[in-house]
Amino acid sequence: PTPLLEKDRVYLHYGTNGTACLSNNGQLVWKNQLKYNHGHGPGGSPILYEHSLIVSCDGTDIQYVTALDKNNGKILWKRPRQGRMAYSTPLVIEYSGRPQLISTGGDQVISYDPETGKEIWWLRYNGFSGVPRPVFGHGLIFVCSGYESPVLYAIRPNGTGDVTATHMVWRLSRGAPLNPSPILVGDEIYVVSDIGVATCLDARTGKIHWKKRIGGNFSASPLYGAERIYFLNEDGETTIVAPKTSFRELGKNNVQGRTLA
Repeated sequence: PTPLLEKDRVYLHYGTNGTACLSNNGQLVWKNQLKYNHGHGPGGSPILYEHSLIVSCDGTDIQYVTALDKNNGKILWKRPRQGRMAYSTPLVIEYSGRPQLISTGGDQVISYDPETGKEIWWLRYNGFSGVPRPVFGHGLIFVCSGYESPVLYAIRPNGTGDVTATHMVWRLSRGAPLNPSPILVGDEIYVVSDIGVATCLDARTGKIHWKKRIGGNFSASPLYGAERIYFLNEDGETTIVAPKTSFRELGKNNVQGRTLA
């Protein structure tokens, strides 16, 4: 999990080994221990929302989402859920003036009120060990279902209760990622599968603009900057692509060592 920085505070999450806040000079401010069996080790990162540090804890034994008071580490709310293990990082969005906490878990994605933990809506799928983080744009939430047959879903976040049959706008089954998160640039969403197939789709409709095998196996998420998209494979090779609706490779670079993040 990635540490979080906020002014003079550092927030750390090591799964069931402990969650803590330290000052910039290394003094312990508070610590807590969230119990769950995460199997392969902790993966999902916490997020900050106003006065809360929010963590998705989807283990092989129990699954829940919880908010800790970022000032003292005490639990503000804890919402149990059922499903299989997962490793995703949640995302807070605002839709129609209302904040929503989007958390991808095993077999479902759930929207919560980030202040109270109350469930707003959920969409069910068949998947577990989900890693990719949700992405929001153009009035849609984009989530990946996880192992073993990943699907990318585009969902309207304006529902209540079970929206499985009503609020899915489009889906991508072939070429959806197991581990790398999608990335939204302008009107297009880009994904790379774990076996190195990159796809550019119209974010609103799911229409595929291009699909290209760029080589290698992938765990790291693509990055965007300076009018370029960077796809980094596990062998340390980066393929640089123009953010266009037709495929244009701008170059390749290599770094030594295995790269998974």
